[in-house]
Amino acid sequence: MTLESTYGVTRRFLGIWLAPLTLDETVARCIGAVEERTPLRIGVLNAAKIVKMRKDPWLRDAVLDCDLTLADGQSVVWAGRLLKEPIPERVAGIDLMNALLPEAERLGHRVFFLGARNAVLQNMLDELAIRYPGLKIAGSRHGYFSAKEEPAIADAIREAGTDLLFIGVSSPKKELFVHRWGLRTGAYVVHGVGGSFDVLAGEVQRAPSWWQKNGLEWLYRAIQEPLRLGPRYITTNTVFLGLLAHEMLIRRLPLRRRSPRKVQ
Repeated sequence: MTLESTYGVTRRFLGIWLAPLTLDETVARCIGAVEERTPLRIGVLNAAKIVKMRKDPWLRDAVLDCDLTLADGQSVVWAGRLLKEPIPERVAGIDLMNALLPEAERLGHRVFFLGARNAVLQNMLDELAIRYPGLKIAGSRHGYFSAKEEPAIADAIREAGTDLLFIGVSSPKKELFVHRWGLRTGAYVVHGVGGSFDVLAGEVQRAPSWWQKNGLEWLYRAIQEPLRLGPRYITTNTVFLGLLAHEMLIRRLPLRRRSPRKVQ
């Protein structure tokens, strides 16, 4: 099932509307938002987050409120094919950020980074200064803040004249910040990128491309932190497969059997 919205065509996936975009198409959409001065709040979905949204209404509302929701996990892309709601490719948060940074340098867009520890944040900024010497940094701030501090942070981001805001904090904190304060920041592109700052700073090693392309990035991370991530991934992946199987079964049932009976 497809739907035409202000931000283009979306496809329904396990109760959520996803944008069937490639990475290049998403980058073009983001550049257009900055150039046209149109706010674009981006959400990303993987199997774990879809499962969490079932139990966390705050997270669910935050993701559903995004202007553009993308398939961050390869499992979501595969599931879309099984449900005949094809998504062309995975658009991982870190890949989108890495694709947008050189464009921001080229076009003179101002970038703000919010997240990580101070030391990690500084290491990342040092690395970016080498990769993109012409990149305009509107500002940066570590990601350890309370709910009471959020309005002031949003105002500081606005005052910095931010075009693109990258939020490197964990879920659901980043989604809730985007939901509550994304528009107030004045940034035209607001994108939660999770642990991407740690990867760019060299603190965490990302899975090699083969693992990514084969949907095994979660397993690579679990091998790195088996006690913390192993049980979590096993649980969420199992639940996700159950949700997918249920959705496939429902779609195969005759329409009349799926329709609720009228109450007399």
